[in-house]
Amino acid sequence: MKTLIYVPIIHTSADLGSIAKAVAKRGIADLGEGFWEEHEKTIEGFWDAIAKCFDSIEVSGFKIYQDGMIADEEVGRKIVEEGAKKGSKNHEIVLRLLERGAILVKTEDFSLVRKEYDYIKKLTQAKSMPGRMIAYLQYRLVRNGLLRQRDEFIARQINETLERGETGILFIGAAHRIIPLLPQWIQVRQVKEVEKIREYQQIFQRIFLFRKETRKRFEELARYLVSPVNQN
Repeated sequence: MKTLIYVPIIHTSADLGSIAKAVAKRGIADLGEGFWEEHEKTIEGFWDAIAKCFDSIEVSGFKIYQDGMIADEEVGRKIVEEGAKKGSKNHEIVLRLLERGAILVKTEDFSLVRKEYDYIKKLTQAKSMPGRMIAYLQYRLVRNGLLRQRDEFIARQINETLERGETGILFIGAAHRIIPLLPQWIQVRQVKEVEKIREYQQIFQRIFLFRKETRKRFEELARYLVSPVNQN
């Protein structure tokens, strides 16, 4: 049996690289500064809960699979170190795991990751409403296909590199659907329920349509994100 600890993640601004400022500016403009700050606090709390979970686990020999990770060994570690220096909570946790004996594994195909990044960059940097609409429609046309190709590649990498009796940790965006693509002999343990993380993101994206009851559900999910991880 192979074991995969599944960590559905929400990216912080530090994970977004050169488009981070554009994303934050758009978020504040659309949602208001106060609400954007509350969202940022929720994501910080989420990552604190994940960090505490892994601090209590012996991870020597565990294999690390990371969303967007296009290399392993020295190159991969440098990517992680650079991300940690820039304030990525995700990469800070991965770096601590590597320092405790975990092993970084190439997770993604560079060409697929680059394609999606280029579409998102075009969307966030569009300066006019018509430009944003065109960029959005272009991204919508290819998004599901790209995501599916990435998921298939990731699932193959995990199955081919994780040996019988080994444990892996996958840090992956909640929009990905990796679990259905994994063979049945890989036992998956979710650190946080991916459906709840996905629901939080979907509601957040529709926040301008909020009704009172929808806002209540959003707040419930925010509390779930920052709650301690149940390891039973």
